[in-house]
Amino acid sequence: MSKVTAVKEAVKETLVGSTEPPQLSAQTKARFNRHALKDPETGELYLGAEQFIDAIAPPHEDYHKIKREQYSILFSVADRTNKGKVTLADWAYFENLLSKPDAEYEIAFRLFDVDRLGAVKYDDFRRLYELNKGPDSLPFDWDCEWAKLYIGSKKKRHSMDYQQFSQMLRGLQGERVRQAFQYFDKDGDGFIEPEEFERIIKETSKHKLSDHLLENLHTLCNIAQGSKVSYANVRAFQNMMKEIDLVELIVRRACAKSPDGKITRAEFLNQAAKITRFSLFTPMEADILFHFASLDELSGRLGLRDFAKVLDPSWRKRDDEADSRASAAVKSKGAQFLAQAMESAYNFALGSMAGAFGAFMVYPIDLVKTRMQNQRGASPGQRLYNNSIDCFRKVIRNEGFRGLYSGVLPQLVGVAPEKAIKLTVNDLVRGWFSDKQGKIWWGHEVIAGGAAGGCQVVFTNPLEIVKIRLQVQGEVAKSVEGAPKRSAMWIVRNLGLVGLYKGASACLLRDVPFSAIYFPTYNHLKRDVFGESSTKKLGILQLLTAGAIAGMPAAYLTTPCDVIKTRLQVEARKGDTTYTGLRHAAKTIWKEEGFRAFFKGGPARIFRSSPQFGFTLAAYELLQNVLPFPGKPSEAKVAAGVAEAMATLKEKAVDSPFYRSRNALKILLDLDDNFGRVPLGPGQPGWKSLPDWMKGNGRTA
Repeated sequence: MSKVTAVKEAVKETLVGSTEPPQLSAQTKARFNRHALKDPETGELYLGAEQFIDAIAPPHEDYHKIKREQYSILFSVADRTNKGKVTLADWAYFENLLSKPDAEYEIAFRLFDVDRLGAVKYDDFRRLYELNKGPDSLPFDWDCEWAKLYIGSKKKRHSMDYQQFSQMLRGLQGERVRQAFQYFDKDGDGFIEPEEFERIIKETSKHKLSDHLLENLHTLCNIAQGSKVSYANVRAFQNMMKEIDLVELIVRRACAKSPDGKITRAEFLNQAAKITRFSLFTPMEADILFHFASLDELSGRLGLRDFAKVLDPSWRKRDDEADSRASAAVKSKGAQFLAQAMESAYNFALGSMAGAFGAFMVYPIDLVKTRMQNQRGASPGQRLYNNSIDCFRKVIRNEGFRGLYSGVLPQLVGVAPEKAIKLTVNDLVRGWFSDKQGKIWWGHEVIAGGAAGGCQVVFTNPLEIVKIRLQVQGEVAKSVEGAPKRSAMWIVRNLGLVGLYKGASACLLRDVPFSAIYFPTYNHLKRDVFGESSTKKLGILQLLTAGAIAGMPAAYLTTPCDVIKTRLQVEARKGDTTYTGLRHAAKTIWKEEGFRAFFKGGPARIFRSSPQFGFTLAAYELLQNVLPFPGKPSEAKVAAGVAEAMATLKEKAVDSPFYRSRNALKILLDLDDNFGRVPLGPGQPGWKSLPDWMKGNGRTA
């Protein structure tokens, strides 16, 4: 044996293995036998191309990313003798090859190593690449400076060994993306259209990305100010996807440390800094991760269920999403409308209960406020109460604890539609004025709040007039002997429809500016003071604080309007001035009691409005958790147990032969998405351009 032949045999044995087949597991052998055909002449079992694909391709795959015929490229590697069949020995070697940690690169190397001498020649590589490239694939310049660093210039081409070849493949996808970006960036301004970015990623990385990512690639432009995608966006996206396994590790650890199993962008970056030696992820890369993960969850705090849509490069849509889409598809329009109506009724019911709870908790303060505002006279001798605390004490002493809740029933009944219409109108008008990014000019915020306050008067005024008359009833009973005690229904019947809207102008004068001040202040406090954003969700204490602070100026500045409204709506006693209208009431109060009278009950109004919002919001959040809407996944179940949350992202089934087969195609598909779709066999178009051993003529190296 010559020295050259000995070297060839040594290299062949290193790459292909020894002639003695490795030991097969019973499971591997059974899978071969299940799909094998029997040679009628020799009786030997073997796998043809179709049988080989049946043995390695996932049986339940829908092949919407990797087509079934693309698995045939692996048959060319498994068929070591180039006879068009895979024997049991070939199958054993192929299974052994798939189990190697670098199987993806080694399979690609063996495919392009035509002479099987441990080196890939440039001409062989280009021929096989050009044959498998799709007719509409994005162009790639193999004479670029990047390619020359690996294969040399035209006059100095050289072969690549396994290490060089695998390193070239490692960086090939990045160069393909760069050249594709330049191909679309005709004017050289560094920007391309979202549709062009989508095509680049689908041609270079579709086989590695989740369905959720592929369906929403065009939304990448939303993380920037404009409507185009910059090269920085493209590189950041590619870097994030390239390190997807590390991203998953960071997300898992960060979610495990979070009490609710959810994290923000800042928590992700903090955990990344702890795990990696250097700051591996840029702010833009983190923005991209959270952008795609939060498309269905805008709170900014995301759990593993949200990240799974990005991090799980499953070849099929997740079962729960597929099931939900399937069930949604079979629903009739009538059923969908009914479901929406039921959910709206559910939200209305929770809002009613929460609003009633908030009103009940602060009702004694509201009663004190009303008594103080209705108190006539400027001199101490004419006043029944010296201040709010004195009023509170005298109500308990004269009327008992129950006196603090005089007229509470109509308040509880009326607060539900009042809160519902106020919140609904505010959100509706804000939606009209908001841009695509959800931003709104402060003037439009004021208009939205004012519109909400104006609409609520339809429910507020009748509620207020009945409530006020019941609240001062106990006071009248103490000062006027034999005064009858009226019920809420008596008051309604006595006033009539027109009477129920007495003082409506004053009610409008109070509620419109109150909401115009409250809602913009509340939203700006959340965003500018507490830092609420798409990546940061505020806690209950922060929401309560923002609501309480916003309620203070809104309540106090509208107290004069509330005083006038109270005087107009209360039933005048003997000797008291009867007000004929809004203007008359304002002039009379100023003349008889002075300017300070307009702010009677102001502190009590502040102490009522601020905590009422807090109690209402806290009750609403609690009710949503305790009484989740039927059919809607409970947030508590999603992230309650960290152990359960950790199971959301599927562990990679590395021991699955189907997974290993699919994984082996990843590197080849990095070359071109069409790789393996061209039939390889005698008589096929382009077959003559292939090396001899790929033509199936039986020649071995």
